[in-house]
Amino acid sequence: MKLILMSSMVVLLTACGGGNSTTTDSEETTGTTGSTGSTDITDAILVRKSENCVDYVKRYTSSVKDIQRAVNFDGSLVITATAGKCTFAVNSIPNHDFNDAPAHFAHNVVANTATYEVTQTPTVASSITALSLGTDNAVFLNGIKLDLLAAGCFGVGGGKIGCFQMATPFRYDPMSPLANFGTDSHNAHTQPDGTYHYHGSPNALFYSDTAIESPVIGFAADGFPIYGSYFDDNGTIRKATSSYQLKTGTRTAIDGVDPGGSFDGIFVDDYEYSSGAGDLDECNGMTIDGVYGYYVTDSYPWVLGCFKGTPDSSFNKRR
Repeated sequence: MKLILMSSMVVLLTACGGGNSTTTDSEETTGTTGSTGSTDITDAILVRKSENCVDYVKRYTSSVKDIQRAVNFDGSLVITATAGKCTFAVNSIPNHDFNDAPAHFAHNVVANTATYEVTQTPTVASSITALSLGTDNAVFLNGIKLDLLAAGCFGVGGGKIGCFQMATPFRYDPMSPLANFGTDSHNAHTQPDGTYHYHGSPNALFYSDTAIESPVIGFAADGFPIYGSYFDDNGTIRKATSSYQLKTGTRTAIDGVDPGGSFDGIFVDDYEYSSGAGDLDECNGMTIDGVYGYYVTDSYPWVLGCFKGTPDSSFNKRR
């Protein structure tokens, strides 16, 4: 495991489990519009907490494997900055092995290029923007996008695809173990074109089971940073908690659709926001030391509940 300090000045590689720590001139970045050399982030754990996307300008690579197919892939992420934005040019291959034993991918992973842009100066908008099927949510610092919502609803097709109207009730939550969306151990699977994407925590890039203050692991479409799960609560390092809770009682029909049963989390409709129930707001974020950011949580909405700022149009899906 490598600890990667992603910085606009230097990238520090520390090999865990017996390697040597090295810092070389080829790992430095200069300016804000590009970098020299590249950094291997295969299985990297990030440590940097800067909320400024400019501090991550660099070329990053990885060498990983599709476990079930025994096929090797090379990941590529190039972050540049110009004209008030940071650009993430990706090939949609993660920095970790994927498609392991729990997974049942409907489509094979394919290296697909994409470009995302985020503002260098995110601001809170006058009103929140709801998540939608037409917009990807974020890009992580391994080049993989976050796409929280599924196009699967109860009573539509087979329940896994074809539900593209946001008003359709009883949309499945891919993060629920009851939903059986075939994700791997990184809460990810593929879209029809083979693009690998996360539906929740990447279970990578930060320590998810150790009380270490989490780094920035990506940027939402509105430019605000995404942190791992842990934050410093006045000297206590603990996980941030969501303010969404399961509704009580049993489901009732909506527009004639009635899956029945109690609220168990299989549908996103099973949850409701309760202000103050946890640390985070309705978008799953909070402000610490004057910096607003989203946090990975162990419960719904997992990473983002909405956008606090204005999403960049580069995250609009192109069907």
